[in-house]
Amino acid sequence: MIDFHTHTLLSDGELLPAELVRRAVAIGYKGIGLADHVDVSNIDFIVPRIVKAAKSLTSGKIKVVPGVELTHVPPKDIPALVKYARYNGIKLVIVHGETIVEPVIPGTNAAALDANIDILAHPGLITLKDAKKAAKKGIYLEITAKKGHSLTNGHVARTACKAGAKLVINTDSHAPDDLITRERAVSVLIGSGLDMLRARSVLRNSESLLRKF
Repeated sequence: MIDFHTHTLLSDGELLPAELVRRAVAIGYKGIGLADHVDVSNIDFIVPRIVKAAKSLTSGKIKVVPGVELTHVPPKDIPALVKYARYNGIKLVIVHGETIVEPVIPGTNAAALDANIDILAHPGLITLKDAKKAAKKGIYLEITAKKGHSLTNGHVARTACKAGAKLVINTDSHAPDDLITRERAVSVLIGSGLDMLRARSVLRNSESLLRKF
């Protein structure tokens, strides 16, 4: 399993980075992104700690990618925060998309896709226009195992397929029980309306993205 979207107690997760990574290794993870929530108030606090943790915890068993999730950030502020994160050692930039279960600012999806990001997380009722933009820019759209956010997985999968956009599957883990096996990931992907061939291609997308880091 490769999972780019997880959270530690540096934001609203339950575990230290070390324990989160150890638990991931124990259930077969080969790659994990530490992507704690940031906005203008805490990005300077989170970034150096995530970078340090990822470097320390990467081993022959698992590759740990230092990341952030820009969360409920006003669309106009997204580009500057992406630039700050990249400059200070963050390799993986995720933006908290327009999930239908939270009051995300309209226009966040579009603004995120105009920025230099890697993954648009749980993008809700993403438009075909925005999905085509993701395809053109090589930005991955997320299928999620997270309760609530997963309500629109079917729409995201269908729209991404129409647009030719690449998908990845993540957990948005905040607690130990949120981590999943590769087999569970396949079940979530099939539950999103993908056939087995497409589900396997999503897992390969994660492998390709991990190699970039």
